Amino acid sequence: MKIVITVNGTDHTRVVEPRLLLIHFLRDELGLTGSHWGCDTSNCGACVVWLDETPVKSCTVLAVMADGRRVTTVEGLAAGKALDPVQEAFAACHGLQCGFCTPGMMMTARWLLDQNPDPTEQEVREAISGQVCRCTGYENIVRSVLRAAKREGDDSDEPRLRSAPPQGGRAVHQGAGHVRR
Repeated sequence: MKIVITVNGTDHTRVVEPRLLLIHFLRDELGLTGSHWGCDTSNCGACVVWLDETPVKSCTVLAVMADGRRVTTVEGLAAGKALDPVQEAFAACHGLQCGFCTPGMMMTARWLLDQNPDPTEQEVREAISGQVCRCTGYENIVRSVLRAAKREGDDSDEPRLRSAPPQGGRAVHQGAGHVRR
C-alpha cells in the first residue's frame, strides 16, 4: 500500500506491506531509531510516539493507520540544536538511566506538560503509569518531568513538589497510562 505520513514535520511517501507496524516504519524505513521497540505487546511503552498529538504505542499501530496523519517522535522534540525542556531535564536529573525507556517517557512527559503545565507528582506518576522502566523506582523520571514543568513555568532550577489537587481540582485523565492502542 502507498502511504504518506508526516513525521516530525516532513512528508514521507512509501509503499509498505499492510501489516508493517509503525515502530518498524519509523526505525527501518525512515532510520529514526530514537523510539525503541521493546516488548511488541504494548506493555513497556518504549515505543510511544504521537499520532496527531496523541501518545500511542507504535508497536500496536500499523503504518497504514498513520496514512495522511502526523507522527512526532523523540527526534522531533528538539528545535534544531535546542533541546526541548523535557530533554534537558531528563539529562540534568538523570532521568534517563540506561536510556531504553527514555524516548517514550519523554514523549509522554511532553504531552503531559502540554496538557497540564503544572502537574503534581501524582499526576506525573499517573501519566507514565503505562510505561516500564526496569532501572529505577521512577524517582529521577518524575523529578525530570517536574523540573521541566518548573523551568517552563519560572525558569528556576529546583522542581516543585506539591500534593494532588483538591477534590474537583485540575487533573490529567489521559496519559501514557491511558495511551491509545
